[in-house]
Amino acid sequence: MEKRKLRGGMIGGGIGAFFGPVHRMAATLDGQAEFVCGAFSADPVKSKKSGQELYLAPERVYGDYREMVAKESALPPDKRIDFVSIVTPNVYHFEAAKLCLEAGFHVICDKPMTCNLAEAKALKAIVAKTHKVFALTHTYTGYPMVKQARYLVEQGTLGKINKVVVEYPQGWLAGFLESGVTPATMWRTDPQKAGVSLCMGDIGIHAENLGRYITGLEVEEVCADISHFIPGNPLDDDANILVRYQGGAKGVITASQISTGEENGLNIRVYGAKNGLYWNQENPNYLAIRNPEGYGTTYSKGNKILCPAAQNAARLPPGHPEGIIEALANIYLEAFRAIRDGAGKRKNTVYDFPTVDDGVVGMAFVETALASASSDRKWVKMLSTEK
Repeated sequence: MEKRKLRGGMIGGGIGAFFGPVHRMAATLDGQAEFVCGAFSADPVKSKKSGQELYLAPERVYGDYREMVAKESALPPDKRIDFVSIVTPNVYHFEAAKLCLEAGFHVICDKPMTCNLAEAKALKAIVAKTHKVFALTHTYTGYPMVKQARYLVEQGTLGKINKVVVEYPQGWLAGFLESGVTPATMWRTDPQKAGVSLCMGDIGIHAENLGRYITGLEVEEVCADISHFIPGNPLDDDANILVRYQGGAKGVITASQISTGEENGLNIRVYGAKNGLYWNQENPNYLAIRNPEGYGTTYSKGNKILCPAAQNAARLPPGHPEGIIEALANIYLEAFRAIRDGAGKRKNTVYDFPTVDDGVVGMAFVETALASASSDRKWVKMLSTEK
């Protein structure tokens, strides 16, 4: 690929969207890409207005994503987009990604990848067939100290891992507990838009992914207690899950959106025979390692003693905070490197971003947990991620 900025399109993420602007900032942070088109809303008027606010050419702002894919794929190569960012409600992820991949565009998709496991497996087959780069934005894997944590586990600093605890408490839905009113206007509470899960699909999937990214451990079976605390809410808003990992380690994964007073408290603790580690997303620039006596080291972002992946993921010196935009930008940067390398057509090429495989595992975890909860909290083996 010639040396130039990659041209991108966005599906979703228009006026009033939460994460669309974050994606635009992250994708363009390193000057390697620019957004030149988009279908920013299911409402054509809102999509057009969003495009105006982003100063895009009117003819490249579309009423829906089907129109965008059809018209963009018909453009000459020097005008055509290279990738598409999908930041819509979950229900549109599968079809939008499918259309983009089959039209020849690389895809960066928000999580959860799809509404259910069957769609996830189908999308994996499409990625394999089209040989396009597919990145899934499990943003927390982009933090420098998460990469350092993974490195320390790989180097054996913790010793044999015995226990993994991942907590993801949020409190944004707690206001509906006393009112008895289902927040029906929020798409995340609508099964037709969110899919099979609210809490598990929205944040529980992040907790599982973070644990797997850092430790390399795969879930073998789960025992899940999943609740609907908000009256009338058809989807889960709280989950407590016991985990047995392959190889013998045990785990606890909790995810909640009715934890009153919590903001975005994702944290992980990994306990090994030699040392334990702790990382907190709300204070992401530090990683603690402690021995059995409680003594240890606190690593800080930006230091030269860190592993290359952690150093490369940091943009500022120690003491200068970085956050979620930079973490998401690291995922985009690796996806762009893969796109420029033609990595979608290669085998055995490793890039440090979540892929379609992570999307399949995530949906398998969600559906396994739901199956356990619905079977009176029995232990259920992890559903197959194969066809």
